[in-house]
Amino acid sequence: MTEPGRLAVRKTYKLYIGGAFPRSESGRSYVVTSSKGEFLANASRASRKDARDAVTAARKAFPGWSGATAYNRGQILYRIAEMLEGRRAQFAAEIADADGVPARRAGELVDAAVDRLVWYAGWSDKIGAVRGAANPVAGPYFNLSTPEPTGVVAVVAPQEGPLLGLISVIAPVIVTGNTCVVVASERAPLPAITLGEVLATSDLPGGVVNLLTGRVAELAPWLASHMDVNAIDLTGCPEELAVACERDAAENLKRVLRPRGTTDWLADPGTDRMTAFLETKTVWHPLGV
Repeated sequence: MTEPGRLAVRKTYKLYIGGAFPRSESGRSYVVTSSKGEFLANASRASRKDARDAVTAARKAFPGWSGATAYNRGQILYRIAEMLEGRRAQFAAEIADADGVPARRAGELVDAAVDRLVWYAGWSDKIGAVRGAANPVAGPYFNLSTPEPTGVVAVVAPQEGPLLGLISVIAPVIVTGNTCVVVASERAPLPAITLGEVLATSDLPGGVVNLLTGRVAELAPWLASHMDVNAIDLTGCPEELAVACERDAAENLKRVLRPRGTTDWLADPGTDRMTAFLETKTVWHPLGV
């Protein structure tokens, strides 16, 4: 609480691109309100130029992140969970404001987001064994299939579950070695902005996760049609926009994840979101050589 007679230090809400916090190049912002319609903040309204910059940052970070060991990626996700838990009170307050839930319930949702990060961290060095295989072939060869990351993934975060939903779409993308550009919940972007601060102070290399706030209808089609984006998750897109984005994504054969119906973010996530953005590489090798 601010002491009587003292002005509070107002927070400036920015984007998170390439490990830095730039303002939108357009200079635009939009008003974020609570579940009761009360003013909370002015968030940056990202432009197409910001989206291009985010894709460039994600592409630059991809070789180093995909080349890291699975064990190291798991360690970094666990570190993010530690940092997020250290700011539990701030996230809980932002969730309570956005969704109008009691403080205790908001805290439970933060705990669930922390647990979700730890869960995916544990999968980092196991998903290869689950998805890979030694294939039987008719000949004197080893035939081995191993999963590899797709590349740069655009993610439209869910409008509901501004923290748990956000973590649930980011973690499976990056744990397998992809990098991502995320369009945060338009309705409740503040947890995403705070998550950017957590990522910046963890061990995650800059550019692995890039967070944009603004209008989904403006940013999603641009990312869907971007030729250097390899896949897109349309979880947070309304139906008509998702159809248009699928059509745009077909121009360069992007992988598209388009969940149907309402997602229960508290349910067991399974491995589907991890495997959606993996490619399979098969290697033949002569026996005895």
